[in-house]
Amino acid sequence: MTDPKPYRHRFPLAIIQHAIWLYHRFPLSYRDVQELLYQRGIEVNHETLREWCIKFGPFFAEDLRHREPRRGSRWHLDEVCTSVDGVRHWLWRAVDEYGFVLDILLQRHRDTEAAKTFLTQLLGEYDVPEGIHTDQLRSYGAAIREIPSLADVDHQQVISTARCNNIVEQEHRSTRRQERSQQGFKRRKRAQEFLSLHARITNLHHHSRTSVTAQTRRRNQQQAFQTWSTVAAGVV
Repeated sequence: MTDPKPYRHRFPLAIIQHAIWLYHRFPLSYRDVQELLYQRGIEVNHETLREWCIKFGPFFAEDLRHREPRRGSRWHLDEVCTSVDGVRHWLWRAVDEYGFVLDILLQRHRDTEAAKTFLTQLLGEYDVPEGIHTDQLRSYGAAIREIPSLADVDHQQVISTARCNNIVEQEHRSTRRQERSQQGFKRRKRAQEFLSLHARITNLHHHSRTSVTAQTRRRNQQQAFQTWSTVAAGVV
C-alpha cells in the first residue's frame, strides 16, 4: 500500500499506531488516550491524536480488510438509528454467522434504496451468500427482489424483539459505547471512517473475547497484535 504521506512526525511510529489502536479498541475519548500516554511519559495533544486518526485511519481499515480471511456464507443484516451533528442517520451493519463484521454503512434513509445500496456494496466485496437474515423491515425484501444475483438466496426475516437477531444486535453495542464516549458523532465522513476502522479492529480481536482457554486466548491476542503492527508499519 502506498504511504499516504512521507513520514515526518515528531513521534515514533510505535506511539502513533498504539494511540490509534487504543482509541479504536476501547471506548476511549482522545483525552482519555492522551492521559494514558502521559502516564507513560508521552505528552501528546488530543488534537494531534485526532489528526493521526483522520490521516491514517482509512489506510489502516483498508489494509486490515484485505488481510481478513474468507467470511461465512450467511449474512445477518440490521440497522440502528444514530445521530450525526444532530441529524438522524441509520447505521447499516452486516455480520456473518460467526459474528464477524462484513461491512458497515452510514446512510440518511431507511428505505428500499438504502437497503439496495448496502446490499450492492456487500456484493462488491463478498460472494453471493447462501442466506440473508434480516429483521422485518420490508425494505430488505424489496431490495433483494431488485438484485438479480440474490434471486435464489434464502431470505429469512426474524423477530428482533424475540432476540432472534441477537448476533448482529450485539455488534451494535460496541458502537454505542464509542458513540457515548465521543458524545455523539459530529461529521458524517469522519463517523464513517471511524466506524470502518472500528469494525476491522473488532474483527481482529474477535477470537480473544470468545470462551477459550487462557493459552488459546493469549495466542489469538498475540496474532492480532502482530497483524496490527504489520499493518501499522506499512502505513505510518
